[in-house]
Amino acid sequence: MKNKFFGIAIFSILLVACNGSGKKPSEKVNTAADSSKADTQSEDKGKQESASINGIVSGYLQLKNALVNDDGSGAADAGKVIMDAVDKVDTASLSPAQKKAFIDVADDIKENAEHCRKNGNKIEHQREHFDILSQDMYALVKSFPPSQTLYKDKCLMYNESKGAFWLSETKEIKNPYYGKKMLTCGVIKEEIK
Repeated sequence: MKNKFFGIAIFSILLVACNGSGKKPSEKVNTAADSSKADTQSEDKGKQESASINGIVSGYLQLKNALVNDDGSGAADAGKVIMDAVDKVDTASLSPAQKKAFIDVADDIKENAEHCRKNGNKIEHQREHFDILSQDMYALVKSFPPSQTLYKDKCLMYNESKGAFWLSETKEIKNPYYGKKMLTCGVIKEEIK
């Protein structure tokens, strides 16, 4: 009888030891699935946060390209696109750091975009505000993962040789500050991924 009791006790100990922490195999599978789901949700949130500023970046690039082409009317249209895109950003979906970064520049972005929108017949005025807008856009894209590679380009001659930078979606230099007068004046200073 002692041998039978002793055998059952050893069998029980081995059974518990083989199951590790006592979890059923199905519980381990669910834990792995939950981890995978959390990773996917984290990726989706990153994409969502990036997507929330995509409209602003798109409008900015539209504005930059209009200025490259000396198109004040197109720049005015792009200013409206930027203003609307800023209003559409869902700050509730942003991380606290990104929300702060967005709030810090949102009003300035809208103000400079509005100057561009209202001054379709004053391209030099649009370019002055594009310079300020570019600084805020740079701060914004550094706080959010960009959905595309951007390039920070610099014109050393603009603003009485104080220089100014802009963001571009291409490596090819196309200067929005001088347009066709000095289209290729500038250098790439940074690649933003």
